[in-house]
Amino acid sequence: MNRPTELRNTQRELYYFRWRLGIAAAGAVLLFTLLAGRFFFLQVTQYEYFHTLAENNRISIVPVVPNRGLILDRNGIVLAHNYSAYTLEITPSKIQDMEATINGLATLVDIQQRDRKRFRRLLEESRNFESLPIRARLNDIEVARFAANRFRFPGVDIKARLFRHYPKGELASHAIGHIGRINEADLDQLEASEDMANYRGSDHIGKLGVEQSYEKQLHGVTGFEQVETDAGGHAIRTLSRRAPVSGSDLTLTLDSRLQEVADKAFEQYRGALVAIDPKNGEVLAFISKPGFDPNLFIDGIDPTSWDALNNSPDKPLNNRALRGQYPPGSTFKPFMALAGLELGKRTPSYTISDPGFFTLPGNSHHYRD
Repeated sequence: MNRPTELRNTQRELYYFRWRLGIAAAGAVLLFTLLAGRFFFLQVTQYEYFHTLAENNRISIVPVVPNRGLILDRNGIVLAHNYSAYTLEITPSKIQDMEATINGLATLVDIQQRDRKRFRRLLEESRNFESLPIRARLNDIEVARFAANRFRFPGVDIKARLFRHYPKGELASHAIGHIGRINEADLDQLEASEDMANYRGSDHIGKLGVEQSYEKQLHGVTGFEQVETDAGGHAIRTLSRRAPVSGSDLTLTLDSRLQEVADKAFEQYRGALVAIDPKNGEVLAFISKPGFDPNLFIDGIDPTSWDALNNSPDKPLNNRALRGQYPPGSTFKPFMALAGLELGKRTPSYTISDPGFFTLPGNSHHYRD
């Protein structure tokens, strides 16, 4: 009596087993189909997109900044030139903890408080994907220390940069001017003039004097390198390169030797002098005393030096030769004398008595210029 019951239970269990096996097999087939479809979508349909994305992560276009043109006097004496030095730079977009990164770098490289302040200011003014200098002009020991620990700092690299230098210092500072770091106002002007692409990778631009007036000629044309990078964003090898075009050298009509003589003649006095060749109008000397050292402004002047210049009673930042408002005084007298000779109203031997004042007929008041 028990055997039929046992047979029925076995058949039912076999039925449920086959049913469950069928569901599992169908699920496996469905899962495999979904996976195969997804693989097909990623590997075939979207191949170009993801291939390009991977290439963009692996390959970077790095701008190559051109050499800025030299500034020379009429005799070929250098008034502004460039020199190469190593700079430690950080790309903010690749840094998770900026403060920890800077503190870590400070154990390898001498980073002063002023370097941190300048970097924070640059961080506020610049675009997030740009590399920003945290320390300039590294020595060989600092370069070697960082190179040995480079793997610890993704997004940080050492780059060779050209730095501007004015060997004559204060001499002709108002005429030559200086360069400075590109700020938001400069970026707006570059965008308006459609020159932004030519300043990719550039940190500096002419701010004053000849450096500003002849910026386009001095700057040159930016090149680029296509480089392969590792996971940390460090360059591994260069795939292709378009060389930059250096800026044009600029020769001024100034005579630096005459400039030095005129500068010394002022001694400690304030004033202005412009020496012009009457034959052709060339400016041979251009003095505004006192002047300033343009080298202070290249990487951003420190607050102490800025306060000393800005608050000085001698106003060294004031270009007296161009902006000073002075009465012409006796400079007008030669023209009047020439006019008198030309019209025959006076002769070369004619003399006058000048007591230094003028009185109107019937009036005792002395008028002085």
